[in-house]
Parts: sequence; structure tokens; C-alpha cells
Amino acid sequence: MKQAPRLTLNIDRFFDPNPAVRRLARLLYNSVRNLPIVSPHGHVDPNIFVENIAFPNPTELFLIPDHYIFRMLYSQGIPMESLGIPPLHGSPTENDARKIWKAFGDHYYLFRGTPTGAWLDHEFSVVFGIKKRFTGATAMEIYEHISEKLQSPKFRPRALFERFNIEVLTTTDAATDTLASHQELRASGWKGNVVPCFRPDSVTNLKTKKWMQNIQLLGARVGKEITSYRSLIEALENRRAFFKTMGAVSTDHGVESPYTRELPHAEAEAIFQRALRGVSTVRDAELFTAHMLMEMARMSIEDGLVMQIHPGSDRNHNQMILEKYGTDKGSDIPLQTEFTRNLKELLNKYGNDPRLTVIVFTLDETTYARELAPLAGHYPAMKLGPAWWFYDSIEGMKRYRSMVTETAGIYNTVGFNDDTRAFVSIPARHDLSRRVDSNYLAGLVARHIVGLDEAKEMIHDLAYGLVKKAYKL
Repeated sequence: MKQAPRLTLNIDRFFDPNPAVRRLARLLYNSVRNLPIVSPHGHVDPNIFVENIAFPNPTELFLIPDHYIFRMLYSQGIPMESLGIPPLHGSPTENDARKIWKAFGDHYYLFRGTPTGAWLDHEFSVVFGIKKRFTGATAMEIYEHISEKLQSPKFRPRALFERFNIEVLTTTDAATDTLASHQELRASGWKGNVVPCFRPDSVTNLKTKKWMQNIQLLGARVGKEITSYRSLIEALENRRAFFKTMGAVSTDHGVESPYTRELPHAEAEAIFQRALRGVSTVRDAELFTAHMLMEMARMSIEDGLVMQIHPGSDRNHNQMILEKYGTDKGSDIPLQTEFTRNLKELLNKYGNDPRLTVIVFTLDETTYARELAPLAGHYPAMKLGPAWWFYDSIEGMKRYRSMVTETAGIYNTVGFNDDTRAFVSIPARHDLSRRVDSNYLAGLVARHIVGLDEAKEMIHDLAYGLVKKAYKL
């Protein structure tokens, strides 16, 4: 019988094959490999730490929450139902976790050369001690191995949080969220630091499905019916203050375009009233979102919350998937995005104010060198978020550093965000980032652009210092 190939993580993985650069990369990486993880933006469900019970099985731990995995499988014609992704309207769904896992193993080769494959190999090897490569032939043996591990108290969510050396984990929460899980965590006495992030999109984007219900819910949360634009602003300010009491340090705004424009109060009121009557237009929605970004910047100057803008995603591009399975099912696609003109009004009004930090992300890599690095390299309030989503990858991070650093330096960037729903992948994602940044800096040292002593300071800042400073942690 053919022996299963071994799963081996090379100590120099992701480093340059040039021996001189590789040696320096290893030196820099080893100086930060054990630093605490600061996760300032992500989508892990805080309730897993409240319940602190065993993860049900490997399939629900790895595959179900991770659209990076099932989008790739779907791209090869594997039906969502066969992966345990339930349709909205109750069609039959595969619920045999072992069968789903076997299909995952049969198609694991699809992830060769991808960051998802690199993260998963790290999780299998480092977190679960698996010695064999994941394939269709080894899938069930690995399933049983992980299942056994998951029964141990050492693999409960809180224990893993501590084992992963996570200093702080930020969730992403709607403006209407009660933050019940965060409150329970505080009351429990557990020392893990899990904090919310204020995301008001469901009430500031007039195109949001169930927008009217969200407005009513927001009113219920603040104990006052929202019947005017002014009452909306007061409610949002109220909720931001509540989020701050629960440890929030940031807001997040997922917008199609980073267009900003301040409207006269009367125009904002007129648009809001049309929305309440259900007769607002597409242009109304564009203007209102642009205006609300201005308002959010104003509020951030007043209350100190760091503002994040995540623009440029065509959400739910696949209409059939949206209608059948709902949102966040892997069909979001990057859009061409313009920043210089779109952010001009916000940056001209607020970008010179040192009390504001606005962190801008992009899914349009062509803007790194042309727009974003020059903007962040000038305006004191603006910082660049790390390579995001599709570009949170080995080559994506390398492109980001090479296109941004010469204009903005590293000190107008903010370290690393893992931005994940897949809790167990967090250390793998941070490790990959630290390796790629170590390799980038090693190249600068090898070419005598910076000294080794400077590179050691820079890698510490990229792995730990910048994120704490930018997010005021």
C-alpha cells in the first residue's frame, strides 16, 4: 500500500530562496514569531466564548464558517447543499459531517498554491498535530483525529484563545446589536479580551434589505422612535457611546464606493423622509451613504472611535446564490474603485485633524501606488489598511508592501488584520503575515536600503506595534 505523504511545514516557508535573504528573514521572523496576536477586525462569533463548549465536529469547525473554502469547492461544481450549506427555504441539505469532510478531502488539491491551503496546513499541523497530508485517502483518519482532540478541554474556545496568545479579538456588530454576548463575557470573569466594533451599515445604507425594520429596531434599542434625520443621528451617537462602554475602539463601514459628500441638513432630512415612505431612489441612497461617512468621521473626532472604510465589493454578485442561500456565501467580487476624488471632501474637512484616524482598505490593487499611498503619505488622519480579502495572501502582501512603502512608509500603515470568521485560522494568518513581512524587510536589508537594527524595529512594529497604536489598544 502506498504510504500517505507527510505533512511537513518547512521552517523557511514563504521566505526567499536566496540564502542571504532567507537567513535575514528567518532572523527577523524569529524575533516576532511569539508576540501576542492583536486582531482588530474580524467576524468570529463572540458567543462561542460565552458557551465555551466543544466544537461539534471538524466539518463545522473548518468548512461551514469559511467561505474561502466553500467558494472554491463551489467553483468546481460542488453543490452548496452537499457541503452542508442550507438553502433559505428548506431544500434537502447534506447533514452527514463525515460525508462532507470526505468531499473536502477529495478536493483539497484545489487549494494548492493558495493562502487558504497554507492556512489550513498550518492549522492541521500546528493546532492539531496532524502528520499526514490531507487528501481523500487520509480524510477520515484526520477527521477522527481532530474529533478526538475537540473533546479535550484544551480545545474549547477559551482555551484555544489563550493558547493562540490572543491579546485582543474584535468582532463586527450591527448598530442594533444588544452585545449580549459581550456583556455575558464581561460578567463571566474570563480574562480574554473580546471587544465589539460598531458597524451601522444596516441603517445608513438605504438599499439594505429590511432597512425599515432595522430603523425600527434601532429606535427600540435607544427607547425612542426614529421619525427624523436628527433622531437617527442622535440614536447612532447613543449606540456608539454604548459600544464604547463595552470596549469598542472602532467603527466599520462597508460601502460600495468611498464617495463622501456633506449634505445640507434639509436635504439629508428630505432623503430620510423619502426612505421612511419607501420611495427613495438609487441616487438618494448614494448621497445618503456619502453624507453618513462624513457624519461618522465627525462622530469619530468627538468620541475617539477609529473609523474603518471597506469599499469596493460587488456584494452577492451571483443572484441565484443570494436568493437561494443568502448573503456571505462567497460570491462577493472586487470592483474598480476611485479614492482621490471620492475621499476629497472628507479629507479636506477632517483629514488634517489629529483626533481622527480613518483606516482605508481596498480591493482594487491598482490604487495602492497611484492614490492610497500618496493620500496616506500626506493626510495625518488617514492610514492604509493591510492587503485585504482576496489579497490577504503571500503575493498580495508582497505587492502591497512594494507599491505602498516607498510613498507612505510603513508608519502610515496599521499592521495586520485577519478579518476572519474561522477562529482556528487566526494564528495561521498572523504567522503568514509575519513571515511575508520578515521576508520583505530582509530584502531591504540585503540591498542596504535599511540596516538590520532598523529592520528589527520595523518587523516588531508591523507584527504588533502599529496595530496597537492605530486602534488605540
